[in-house]
Amino acid sequence: MYLISAYFDDNTNNRLTQYINQLAAKTGNTYMTDNHVPPHITLSAFETNREAEAVRLLEKAAERLSVGTLQWVSVGTFFPSVIYLAPVLNVYLQSLSQQIYDSLIQIQDITISRYYQPFSWFPHATMGKKLSKEEMKEAFSVLQHQFGAFSGQVTALGLAKTNPYEDLTVFLLEK
Repeated sequence: MYLISAYFDDNTNNRLTQYINQLAAKTGNTYMTDNHVPPHITLSAFETNREAEAVRLLEKAAERLSVGTLQWVSVGTFFPSVIYLAPVLNVYLQSLSQQIYDSLIQIQDITISRYYQPFSWFPHATMGKKLSKEEMKEAFSVLQHQFGAFSGQVTALGLAKTNPYEDLTVFLLEK
């Protein structure tokens, strides 16, 4: 499986990393830290045997895209075992998702996850994953006390493989 992800400015990245580390320390669940998963929003998840073509198309898309601002406003869960932070789905983020999708569908041999297709995508940044019921309660408590709405910027796009997580390439966006 491949992922295309949005990465953030240093302040946003540091803040999200701090939340991930606080959750790991409080819950004892170190899935995110053990697997070196950086803070990100997944824009697409797909299968293909044409990795080089995916890299080329992402590079071409990144040349047309620019840095954009997000408003982080919410803590949420995907039951039973994921806790995340969610930004407002604004025009910038929707357009970013659509342009990545439009680039990827040009690959003949590709299967894009149904959760990352237009109007099926829910932007979020996972803070904790594979949490037990008790760990989920602890994680929510941490974010309830630590999280406050803030803004940040998407500054880069990356293509990664999963299991284990490995960045293949990262493209910085123009300001």
